[in-house]
Amino acid sequence: MEMNVSNNEEQLVAKKAGGLNPAFIIPILLLVGIGIYLFIFGNPSNFKDPEQFQGAMSVAFSDVESKKIEPPQGGIIGTIYKGGFIVPILITFMITVIVFSIERALVLGKASGKGNIDTFVLKIRSLLNQNKVDEALAECDSQEGSVGNVVKEGLTTYKALAHDTTLNKEQKMVALNKAIEEATTLEMPMLEKNMMILSTLGTVATLVALLGTVIGMIKAFAALGGGGGTPDAAALSTGISEALINTALGIGTSAIAIILYNYFTSKIDGLTYKIDEIAMSIQQSFAEFH
Repeated sequence: MEMNVSNNEEQLVAKKAGGLNPAFIIPILLLVGIGIYLFIFGNPSNFKDPEQFQGAMSVAFSDVESKKIEPPQGGIIGTIYKGGFIVPILITFMITVIVFSIERALVLGKASGKGNIDTFVLKIRSLLNQNKVDEALAECDSQEGSVGNVVKEGLTTYKALAHDTTLNKEQKMVALNKAIEEATTLEMPMLEKNMMILSTLGTVATLVALLGTVIGMIKAFAALGGGGGTPDAAALSTGISEALINTALGIGTSAIAIILYNYFTSKIDGLTYKIDEIAMSIQQSFAEFH
């Protein structure tokens, strides 16, 4: 019986080795975020009098003073650029949320297997009630999902124990339960991989945005007090604008990350519930027929 679990363990672990590697992907996304900030948001066409930048690919590479770099009325993209050095970090967070959310959606979609999972569960339970283990195994092969993988391991052990004469009924039930638990344990890392990234960004994005907000307000109050009674209105508005831009980007990123994290968590919980439901049916069937 132990051989059934170990034979499949290598395949299951190999499958979980796939997916995106955060240590490799996140630095790349940081470079992408910086590139978007410099060359898309910082494109001279997004600001007043683009000729003053003398053909520079980004206003960051021009010799124009910062206070002369102003977006036109209603220019959202240029306004975001003026949010300061925290903006590319927040852009990176947003891209990271999007990339890893797409990856989780694809992985969980594949884990759900082919066809309707509720129909699969009902069919397996019906076959088990008739003690048609071979037919149930065939259904698992055609399902090709995490639920099918766990059920197949349980049914393979079921067949092995049915012909075992060295163990009593109680020992067989313990062995069957252990095989299902081990198969479930091997499947869970694939389902939960990279979920921590979404959870972390849901919190960190707000904190980084708060840092940007504080920096912007510091600049605003510095402009208010540095004018000696006549505050620099342009510097004051720039500081307040920087603060609000960072706040908006951080809250938006955090909200999206939290919503997607909860959505994927509910999907994982649903798959886990289906596995537990069929596992109970396997044990009940074994107790009844063997």
